[in-house]
Amino acid sequence: MFKLPFAALGLAALATAALAHGDVAPQPVNTDALPDVGEEWLTENPYRGQEAEVWQAAIDIGGSGYNQNCARCHGLGGVSGGLAPDLRYLEAEEMGDEWFVERFRTGYTQNGITKMPAFGELLGQKAAWAIRTYLETRPDDGALDEATGRLLEIRDELTSLAGGGGGGDVAALKAELSKIAQGVETGSGAPVADSAPYRAASLIGGAQPDFAGAAEALTVGLSAAH
Repeated sequence: MFKLPFAALGLAALATAALAHGDVAPQPVNTDALPDVGEEWLTENPYRGQEAEVWQAAIDIGGSGYNQNCARCHGLGGVSGGLAPDLRYLEAEEMGDEWFVERFRTGYTQNGITKMPAFGELLGQKAAWAIRTYLETRPDDGALDEATGRLLEIRDELTSLAGGGGGGDVAALKAELSKIAQGVETGSGAPVADSAPYRAASLIGGAQPDFAGAAEALTVGLSAAH
């Protein structure tokens, strides 16, 4: 059910977490931009494999919801410090989905102490699957290491283009970023990672390329990866 890094942490990590979540009020998640999924709780992520616009919206909404409600115990960006399982390694398939949504709905309590509140009724199903989509698309540890040098060079070229200076051919830069993005593996085994090069390629691929935004995406993404 779980990949090795997740299994190594073990579900027992939840039981020994030093930070109880019970004293923190869950923050609402605005999911209006996502398609409805019905009232009955699903057992498989409905946003996985959706068209790019819906998939990206789920990631953006899920990332915000996660970092407001889950990062305190599970780590910023999904990178656990060891107090609770690193949810990036929960496999992106139905069995992993079932475990995730059950824990999201019912929470976790040990010896009368709430380690994780029941988020189901508080945040709703759309928020649950958005957070799941965000987590399963996190790049694996070290996934950008080999490409870091070149991505920094591309970042500098994009910064130059944003300032009106010279730079590489935009179409060539987008193609190179896309190629690098295709090689970035997720911790969950999901086929596409929401990585820094993926974001940068998307930002310069439209009719009005956002060079500054793409350069920032690379800066932030590479910083987080290290």
